Amino acid sequence: MPISNPRVAGHAFLDGLYRDGYFPDHVVDKGREILLALCARIEAERPADLVALYRLTQAATEEFNALEAEFEAAGSEIETVAREEIGGDFWFVARAYGFEDADAEELIATREW
Repeated sequence: MPISNPRVAGHAFLDGLYRDGYFPDHVVDKGREILLALCARIEAERPADLVALYRLTQAATEEFNALEAEFEAAGSEIETVAREEIGGDFWFVARAYGFEDADAEELIATREW
């Protein structure tokens, strides 16, 4: 499903990770896909409140948890720079869909990184 939100469609997800050679592009691509799939789910399900949004973002966060093993296998990891970049993009998504009051930590509360 193509993204209809113009702010999201024009956003360079995980840009900082792509610009840093420590993070392998093929794994970052998978993270980008997780975020785009999150956006598609938000557009399809239209969460009515923060609780519903957090349910979606935390499920996507669990997908990033699973991606940690792929980062490690490629000689990388989800460390401080990656955590900030990923968390920042989750917060961007929340705001882009009108959830300006979303708590940045609650969006990714299920993270293991």
